Amino acid sequence: MSATVLPILLPVPLDRPLDYRAEAPIPVGSFVRVALGSRETVGVVWDGPPSGGLAPTRLKPVLGKLEAPALPEPLRRFLEAAARETLTPLGSMLRLVSSVSTALEPEPLPLGYRAAGGARPRSALERRVLAALAEAGTLPAAQLARLAGTSRPALARLAEAGLLEPVVLAPPAEPRPDPDRPGPRLTAEQSAAARTLIARVEQGSGVVLLEGVPGSGKTEVYFEAIAATLRRGKRVLVLLPEIALTAQWLERFVQRFGVEPQLWHSGLTASQRRRGWRRIAEGRAPVVVGARSALFLPLAELGLLVVDEEHDPSFKQDEGVVYHARELALLRARLEGCPVVLVSATPSLEVATAAGAVPGGPPARPGWSHLVLADRWGGAAMPTIELVDLRRERPPRGAFLSPPVRAALTATLEAGEQALLFLNRRGFAPLTLCRACGHRLRCPSCTAWLTAHRLRRRLLCHHCGWSAPEPEHCPACGAVGTLVASGPGVERIAEEARAILPGARIAVVTSDTVDSARAAGEMVRAVLAGELDLLVGTQMLAKGHHFPRLTLVAVVDADLGLGGGDPRAAERSFQLLQQVAGRAGRADRPGRVLVQTHDPNHPVMAALARGDRTAFLRAELAEREAAGLPPFGRLAALVVSGADAEEVRGLARALARAAPSVEGVRVLGPAPAPLALLRGRWRERLLVQTAPSIDLPSFLRGWLAGRRLPARVALEVDVDPVSFL
Repeated sequence: MSATVLPILLPVPLDRPLDYRAEAPIPVGSFVRVALGSRETVGVVWDGPPSGGLAPTRLKPVLGKLEAPALPEPLRRFLEAAARETLTPLGSMLRLVSSVSTALEPEPLPLGYRAAGGARPRSALERRVLAALAEAGTLPAAQLARLAGTSRPALARLAEAGLLEPVVLAPPAEPRPDPDRPGPRLTAEQSAAARTLIARVEQGSGVVLLEGVPGSGKTEVYFEAIAATLRRGKRVLVLLPEIALTAQWLERFVQRFGVEPQLWHSGLTASQRRRGWRRIAEGRAPVVVGARSALFLPLAELGLLVVDEEHDPSFKQDEGVVYHARELALLRARLEGCPVVLVSATPSLEVATAAGAVPGGPPARPGWSHLVLADRWGGAAMPTIELVDLRRERPPRGAFLSPPVRAALTATLEAGEQALLFLNRRGFAPLTLCRACGHRLRCPSCTAWLTAHRLRRRLLCHHCGWSAPEPEHCPACGAVGTLVASGPGVERIAEEARAILPGARIAVVTSDTVDSARAAGEMVRAVLAGELDLLVGTQMLAKGHHFPRLTLVAVVDADLGLGGGDPRAAERSFQLLQQVAGRAGRADRPGRVLVQTHDPNHPVMAALARGDRTAFLRAELAEREAAGLPPFGRLAALVVSGADAEEVRGLARALARAAPSVEGVRVLGPAPAPLALLRGRWRERLLVQTAPSIDLPSFLRGWLAGRRLPARVALEVDVDPVSFL
């Protein structure tokens, strides 16, 4: 029989499959073992003809086919399209799918035992084992060991001695979400929105922006679309931006559907990831909820894709394969032939514009629609928002909480209610300096100040992770006792709050203190149980949480996100402040929000105080249109980095000179990136700005095709950047 030549895509930075020889045809999408150089790796049989560059006899053989479900055809098309859009090698995209290599081999079936015929016990242990089997007949090994008070190796020895007979057990039946399980009674507004989403599910296409004020029941509404999808025998993927959001979300899901969905995030153990990936690939997980990486799971027969908190910047992956999960979710849904629901209380300007959600703005794109939940659940009123002008209401010397905030905190806790102090800055202080010589402690690998973390007694760089103990003397002048922490972080605010509220039960909530799903669930439980009086935290607390007794939110520094060169700075600040304000109050407890600012006349602050989001969006949209910024154009950032600053600068300039001259395209720079030194590498940035009619990825591919940089220099391309550092 003549050999078959197969194109095999490998999870390495190559843009095309490589040819391998197989003794017989293998279906497209199958996982196979092959040799790559001196090592063995796993690849996927890809579509299309082989390249044909070598005779079959000169090709390496396929070493074996793995017993894993083949990658579905829509997922293969998605990987190809995502690679084109992000300028990523196709093999690097495949690596995101096959990241759990242990899941490519089937898990052994569970082992059990039953009594061997004519078995006679001769010891106390044997009598306990046979007594445990007397009623059940056959038991799983783990359960039998527990009942008999022994170990699994001891049971194996009894089987070798002929007392027990090993049995391979069928896997237990897995409970499935029940779409017909009664959910909460929806309001007329929610029911109308749910009917629209269900119609989209039945239609099998389209993009819906589900916008609703905090506490309006957006989750319960799209749960109805999930139920409709399950009734059709299709599967659902829900993307959430933060592990911290899963605790209460899961509780609501279990109440509605009776079982937990399949989880997928970085907090899972290796064995949980292996079992989860296999369940998903085999079609045994009807609903998957996870972080942005869940977008690359081999989920077949996808009938609905939900992106909750679609505006959240953490949906952008900035390292390795650079992508925006929201944008790729739209791409995958189109190729899967299923609808997408984008959910937010504060939609991004790009999504709001596409959905026609900005009054007086452009009409909706074809296939897009907009649903609004304007009222809070149970008739609750939105919280009152008051600006605290720090120019007039100055905090005490060396403190950061103004007199109105201090008074409100005291009154709230005296009333038996809970409060939240919000500051989007981790640690104790963002800067440590020497009072004797003025030296500022900087990261040795980055152009960034070191953040003091008083709880750890360490200085930490939040960009590269470098850390060191707090020094006892100034490293520049040697003076002892002259280093002081400058500016506030959440730890410092918590320290100030303890002085104001002695005896209050206070928790600091950041990615440093709540770093797993279990920790997030414990934090939520403690708040709901009334075991905490005051939360001091970052953006982790700004969205998705429902705390009925939390009636006061105080924003310590509302001006924090308004500076820098980020064109989305005003929009992000407005979103973040409106989201955190939404944590205050529910049906039976009115909420109050105090916003400390040095610039109460800033458009963001004025819009917050008036509750006039429409006016803010119109003004922001007009500025973006005048500047040709998204959504009226596209951006790409190209960052050249290396250990030699002069070499990096020269290569970046040469790259800029080689840019094609195309109408509707501007290449700005190069210039030092805001973080000019990161992890010991110097960085120069070019920014590409195009008109909406320009195919930006195609322009970039044409520009960069064939250009080679020295191996010691890296080029990172970020299409539609979110971070401008």
